[in-house]
Amino acid sequence: MIILVILIPVVAGALIPLLAFRKRIHMELFLECAVILNSILVWYLLLHHSDSTFLLAHFTGNLSISFKVDGVGMVFAGLVSALWPFATLYAFEYMTKEEHEKIFFLFYTMTYGITLGISLAANLLTMYFFYELLTLVTVPLVMHTLTREAILASRKYLYYSLGGAAFAFIGLIMIIIYGTTTDFILGGVLDLARIGDRTNILLFVYVMAFTGFGVKAALCPFNSWLPQAGVAPTPVTALLHAVAVVKSGAFAIIRLTYYSFGVDFLKGTWAQTTVMLIVMFTIVYGCSRAVKETHLKRRLAYSTISNLSYILFGVTIMTPLGLVGALTHLIFHAVIKISSFFCAGAIIHQTEKQYVHELNGMGYKMPCTFGIFTLSALALMGVPGLAGFISKWNLASAAVESGNPVAYSGIACLLVSALLTAVYMLSIVVRAFFPGNDFDYDKLKDVKDPNWKMLLPLFVFTFFIVAFGLHSQPLVDFFADVAGGLYTF
Repeated sequence: MIILVILIPVVAGALIPLLAFRKRIHMELFLECAVILNSILVWYLLLHHSDSTFLLAHFTGNLSISFKVDGVGMVFAGLVSALWPFATLYAFEYMTKEEHEKIFFLFYTMTYGITLGISLAANLLTMYFFYELLTLVTVPLVMHTLTREAILASRKYLYYSLGGAAFAFIGLIMIIIYGTTTDFILGGVLDLARIGDRTNILLFVYVMAFTGFGVKAALCPFNSWLPQAGVAPTPVTALLHAVAVVKSGAFAIIRLTYYSFGVDFLKGTWAQTTVMLIVMFTIVYGCSRAVKETHLKRRLAYSTISNLSYILFGVTIMTPLGLVGALTHLIFHAVIKISSFFCAGAIIHQTEKQYVHELNGMGYKMPCTFGIFTLSALALMGVPGLAGFISKWNLASAAVESGNPVAYSGIACLLVSALLTAVYMLSIVVRAFFPGNDFDYDKLKDVKDPNWKMLLPLFVFTFFIVAFGLHSQPLVDFFADVAGGLYTF
C-alpha cells in the first residue's frame, strides 16, 4: 500500500488533461474523490504500519529506492494527507478566475504524491530523489500565470532549488562513503572508524548539506525565491509556504541531522554553532522584512521565512526535546499559515486587492475571513490558548534544557520575532476593522465573504488552531515518543 499512496495522486493528476470532463464539476468530483481516498489510505497505512521496508529498486551496494513508515515520516505524511483535501477544495473556487485549470490541477495533484514520497522515504537516496522531483512538479505551478513576474520567479525558484540540491548531494555522497548505510536510523549512521581524522571535513559537509536542504526551507541567504513565488495563485503559495515545499526542506534537515549524521557526532561542534547562528539570523531577518513589506502575500511570505527557522532552531538544539519542539512547530505552523494564506487568497479573490493599505474597512464586509485571519495572527504571535503558543513554548523549553549559551540567545530571537509578528499581523487587522470615522464604506458595497468552498477549509483550520492550543498534550507526547526512538520500527 505504501507505493499506492504515492502513485494515486501522481496518476490522478496525469489523467486530468486526458479525460474529457463534460462539466467542471465532474473534474472537481474526480479530483476531490481521488485526494480524499488517498488521504484515507495514508491514515490507514499510518495506523496499521508494519516494520517492513518496501523495496522499489535496488542499484548497487546499499543504494536503493525504498519506503518505510517510521515516527518522523508519520508526522509529515499525516500533516500532508490531512491538509491536502481541504487545500484542493479551496483551489476549486479560487481557480474559477484563472486560466489553464487542467494544467494547474495536473501538477497540483501530482505534488501530493511526490511530497508523500519524501515523507515515507526509507533512506537518504530515496528522499533526495523525490526532493528533486518536488522541484520539477512545482516549477510549473509557480509560473502558472505566465506573466513576466511569474516566469522570473519560477526561474529563481528553479535555480535556487537546483543549487541547494547540489549542496545536499555532497552530503548524500559523504553518507554513502562514511556511513554504514543510507537508511534513516535515529542516532545517525556514520562509521567513526572510517572517518578517522576527517571530522572537520564531515562537519563542513554537514553545514553545506544543511544549507542545501535549507534553500527550500527559505534559510538565509537563500530565501529570496519565496517572496517572489507569491505571484503564483494562492493555492500554490499556500502549498509552498505551509505544506509541501518549505516543510519538505525542514523535514529533510531533520532527517539529515538526527537520522544520517547523528547528533552525537554534531552536538557541541563548530558546525552546530554555525547552523544555529544562521537559523537565528533568519528568524529575526524574516519578521523584520515582514514589518516593512506592504504586499499582503509577500508579507506572509517573509513571515514564513521567519517561522520556518523556528523549526530549524529546534533541530539545531540537537536534543530530543529540541526535536519535539521542531515537530510541534512543523505541524502547528502549517495549520496556522495555511489558514492565513487562504484568508489572503479569499481577500484577493473577492476584491482583487493585494496591498495592506487597500484592506481598510473590509473586516465588516468579510467578517468570517478577517475573523479567522485575526485568530491566525494571534496564534502566529504565540498567544496562550492557541497552537502557536505551544510550539514556541516547547522550543524555548528545549533551548533552556540544552544548556547551550547560543541557544539561550535563540530565546531572545523568538521573543523579538513574537513582537514583530504582532506588528505586521495586527496592523492588517486594525486596518480591516478600524479604518477611521471618516471612512467611506460605500466603495466596499460589493465586497463579501467567499462561498463555502473557501470558507469550509478556513473553519476547519480554525478549529484545529484552537483545539491544538487547548489540548495538545497527546500530540506532544507522541512527538516525545518519536524523538525518544519509540517509533523507529
